Amino acid sequence: MYWMMSTSKQQFAVPDDLESPQAKLVYLALRQTDAATASELQHRLDLSKLTLFPLLASLVANDYVQRTENGYSCQ
Repeated sequence: MYWMMSTSKQQFAVPDDLESPQAKLVYLALRQTDAATASELQHRLDLSKLTLFPLLASLVANDYVQRTENGYSCQ
């Protein structure tokens, strides 16, 4: 089951097994863009890199996000 986030233009589904609010935030931020670097996500979400990198690693390990030459993107 997925939770839905609606904007005036699009709806984004969030996987149920993403328990961390911060992981959900990172996931949704990546769903809104084609790709983003860690620095772009850091500034957009106001998260430290110390917080952000473990979240990205977990999202990559669980196949929700992939690492690309342009940063990170949702699968």
